[in-house]
Amino acid sequence: MRILYQLLVVLFMMLQGAAGQPFSPGPFDLCVAQNGRCFPGICRRPYYWVGTCHNGFSCCRRYVEV
Repeated sequence: MRILYQLLVVLFMMLQGAAGQPFSPGPFDLCVAQNGRCFPGICRRPYYWVGTCHNGFSCCRRYVEV
């Protein structure tokens, strides 16, 4: 089953190359995916800590009252 996934990845990369679009998987930024921002140090109000960014900064997200 693992070889099937690898073959699908190779096929996808070949199709991207044939279409003239270079495919290079970049780092996926989890902080941006959580609607956060990277801040040096600790998170201050109105932000709260949700994780760590790739560069070691704090991933902070704005607190929203409903």
